[in-house]
Amino acid sequence: MESTFSSPAEASLQRKAGTAGLLTPLADLDRMYELERVVGFVRDLGCQRVALQFPDQLLGDAGSVATRLEEITGSKMFILGDTAYGSCCVDVLGAEQAGAQALVHFGPACLSPPARPLPVTFVLGQRSVALELCAKAFEALNLDPTAPMVLLSEPACAHALEALATLLRPRYLDLLVSSPALPLPTGCLTSEPEPLERFGRRFPLAPGRCLEEYGAFYVGGSKGSPGPDLDPDLSRLLLGWAPGRPFSSCCPETGQCQDESVRAGRLRARRQYLVERARDARVVGLLAGTLGVARYREALAHLRNLTQAAGKRSYVLALGRPTPAKLANFPEVDVFVLLACPLGALAPQPSSGFFQPVLAPCELEAACNPAWPPPGLAPHLTHYADLLPGSPFHVPLPPPDSELWDTPDVSLITGEVRPAPAWKSSNAPGCSALTPRPQLELAESSPAALFLSSRSWQGLEPRLGQTPVTGAVRGRRGIAIAYEDEGSS
Repeated sequence: MESTFSSPAEASLQRKAGTAGLLTPLADLDRMYELERVVGFVRDLGCQRVALQFPDQLLGDAGSVATRLEEITGSKMFILGDTAYGSCCVDVLGAEQAGAQALVHFGPACLSPPARPLPVTFVLGQRSVALELCAKAFEALNLDPTAPMVLLSEPACAHALEALATLLRPRYLDLLVSSPALPLPTGCLTSEPEPLERFGRRFPLAPGRCLEEYGAFYVGGSKGSPGPDLDPDLSRLLLGWAPGRPFSSCCPETGQCQDESVRAGRLRARRQYLVERARDARVVGLLAGTLGVARYREALAHLRNLTQAAGKRSYVLALGRPTPAKLANFPEVDVFVLLACPLGALAPQPSSGFFQPVLAPCELEAACNPAWPPPGLAPHLTHYADLLPGSPFHVPLPPPDSELWDTPDVSLITGEVRPAPAWKSSNAPGCSALTPRPQLELAESSPAALFLSSRSWQGLEPRLGQTPVTGAVRGRRGIAIAYEDEGSS
């Protein structure tokens, strides 16, 4: 029964941690994992216990990296793997269980602020980039030297963007270089204005300029032809970028480029379909997909308020990493909303697929808040923190007497007119957990109970004292395709 709602313990013991063929040679270990910078981070803090977090694909090098760091720093190193949620998030809970005073995160990262204060440094990796090939690809795609463009990259290629910009700036006049939004050192004060921070990156915009004016050139991706499932980082950029601006990607090793406008349109169409599914849904499952990212409790309360204002019922489920087998235990739920980091919410779903669709918080906001989106907003927000009060993108719910709640709405999936939501506050009558029946019995008014009552078959009923007692009789013999008493056909 435990494996129905959570991953079995045997799965962690049988899982292979890395592959021997992917181990980094010892001579390249210092360069690949930037051990000199990590040693300086540990020594500056004076930490005696440090947690090293690796994704699954880098666990083969974890032992060698930990041994090297222990020899140089003299501090105790703890290896964190198989995180409860996404490996791109900082596993603050695992580090606290090990009693670590600091954490070093290796591999791709969403750079979301952790829920608890802990000194963290990131090692994003350094993927090789063919600068000349990428520069030629950029020039072939962008013939207008005055058009505003911004250079983007996957985290492992961020180290080469400034060098690429140096090759392009003699010709291109309006070129912006983004950088990963790494946490600033404690007590760091600068007189320069803070750059715009969005999509896990910083953009040093000039005064009076906005990001929606720029096209994008993304360095990253696979060498071969791209598959149907995009990298979550690229999906986040395609969904959030201004639809009217050009967006292209370039493979860092080969310089092969392609226009991403078609795939961006498909992603937006898929997200719009999910919004329609959320508007048709009556029961929403809120999946707690992170416990280590800041403000997750506030975001969970915000989503519950959204569903209640729109006249929908909601579950709150904490199941770790969602899988089709886990979510199939809740057939009464029409849609699920994954409350996770930006990369976790956009990660490709398993090939088998889920019984019901899994949405991001932004799509539930668009479905339940009639005042959403505000004018001039990007088409898709990737982080739930952008929906909360204090964010420039936050849009409060209209008051109950607002005309926005009474606007006629037609489902684009079923073609039926949706009824106006019965807006209720948390203190309104009729929101109690128990509902009296005429027989003076009390039954819990839950989505599961309502779903069970609407089913044609509700399971075996005991009917104590109503079924007459009879002797045992012999039943039918054979298999379902041909019982003995059916004869041959």
